Amino acid sequence: MAEYRLLMPKMGESVIEATILTWHKNVGDTIHEHDVILEVATDKVDSEVPSPVNGVLKQILHDVNVAVAVGEPLAIIEVEGDAPAQYFPEKKQETTQVVEESSTIQQAETFHQPIEKVVENVQSNAIEPIIENPITTVTSTIQQTPQQTNTNSNKYYSPLVMNIAQVEQISMQELESIAGTGVENRVTKEDILAYIEQKKKGLISPMPKVEVVTAKATTNTEIKQEISTAKVAQPSAKTTDSNIEIIEMDRMRKLIAQHMTNSRKTAAHVSSFVECDVTNIVRWREQHKNAFQKREGFSLSFMPIFVEAIAKAIKDFPMINVSVDGDKIIRKKDINIGIATALPNGNLIVPVVKNADQKSLLGIAKSMNDIVIKARTNSLQPDDVMDGTYTISNIGTFGNIIGTPIINQPQVAIMAIGSITKKPVVIEVDGQDVIAIRHMMYLSHTYDHRVVDGQLGGLFVKKVSTYLEKFDLNQEI
Repeated sequence: MAEYRLLMPKMGESVIEATILTWHKNVGDTIHEHDVILEVATDKVDSEVPSPVNGVLKQILHDVNVAVAVGEPLAIIEVEGDAPAQYFPEKKQETTQVVEESSTIQQAETFHQPIEKVVENVQSNAIEPIIENPITTVTSTIQQTPQQTNTNSNKYYSPLVMNIAQVEQISMQELESIAGTGVENRVTKEDILAYIEQKKKGLISPMPKVEVVTAKATTNTEIKQEISTAKVAQPSAKTTDSNIEIIEMDRMRKLIAQHMTNSRKTAAHVSSFVECDVTNIVRWREQHKNAFQKREGFSLSFMPIFVEAIAKAIKDFPMINVSVDGDKIIRKKDINIGIATALPNGNLIVPVVKNADQKSLLGIAKSMNDIVIKARTNSLQPDDVMDGTYTISNIGTFGNIIGTPIINQPQVAIMAIGSITKKPVVIEVDGQDVIAIRHMMYLSHTYDHRVVDGQLGGLFVKKVSTYLEKFDLNQEI
């Protein structure tokens, strides 16, 4: 008999851990290949983790509601004969990397180690460790969080330890006081959890000053906020005011909040606006929507046209289709457009139309309909929300005309589509200025000024507008 370690699979770009929702198998249960052993969740999707082997579940290594790092063992399965080799496929070359003096970023290597050991080995390099199980629904790679250190210290802390510190309000000063038992006396997950337990029992005196540690999902520099203990709000056990209601954030809302605040702290947000005449698009849709609905079985919306225009503009301005890694710019070859989608529970998710530039207008419409239905029925798979390179937010759905959305890290730009309204507009007809009623719409382009200057950001949104205004009324779908 041999033992097989079931590892936490990769869950998408910039995702470094997932939370265990439920175990479907118990210790001692017989496991068949492809049996679902547990469910895990990130801020993007809930996902099932199947077994790649036949055997008996010997040990469960983590309880429900525990956050486990990607690549860390979840359970041990006892198998007949020799344990099958762990599967670590080579990383697919997906990006063209642009750096000063045409140098290139070192490509990711394959590791067969726990994530904290991987980070230790690559802490000073731009390397993305690939650690995964042969799981059919999780196939893409993650971008490893860069090294996190205190600006006044050379100590290294893993992303998992930093996340625990953030959740438990452990200051950097406290973190540095913890005696580490890991390699080179580094603080491990067990060390910080033991510290938290002692602190709860009153065995450790509180520090006089709180320096809140903010964990980073995609940033490359440490983010800290210092506040005095006098300003730290202490939760009240009772509420005497009967006119208020305290609502606890759900897991997804907490993660969205963290992702959004990290983005604001990471990227230098700048916005440009263009008013666009979409009269031809409105008329074209009116001509085709009924026949399309009857033929395809779903409604023809404006969004596939917007996605098509943005994909074309990205091909004209490829430096919009990038991400930032420290002082390096990573240019993406694939054009994958994320569609910000509101869920029935009020939360938000961003499913992705992959290779949008290679699809026809009908192909984009079908892809969008598929992922939006999945999003609203809570049936998205990890691959459906991975690898986005640019995002669209359709604020016009809510009757808004202009918005300044937050960049979806690690991307560097996002566009908000405002509502379409009829307006009197001055246009030129046969060389004469006339006033006509036109269907107008605002495009709001928010971009990261670290790498996208006003010229590029402004020209890009103008190019999108041009494609929309020149939409062919005779186009078929």
